[in-house]
Amino acid sequence: MAITDTEIKRINELARKSRTPEGLTEEEKAEQAALRAAYVAAFRESLKSALDSTVIQEPDGTRHRLTQKEDPVVH
Repeated sequence: MAITDTEIKRINELARKSRTPEGLTEEEKAEQAALRAAYVAAFRESLKSALDSTVIQEPDGTRHRLTQKEDPVVH
């Protein structure tokens, strides 16, 4: 689920417009939220893929993949 350059340009256009006095319409706000959600999902997917392929090499030469930590317990 890659995000295209066109979608990134649209995210930036909407961000610039949101800072103007006219702001965004409700349709544009919904579009912006959807585009941002897609961008974050693509970023997370890319990061997870990079971490999944990361290998740690210990000083003794042994190699192992990164493992996912368990969620910390919140008190």
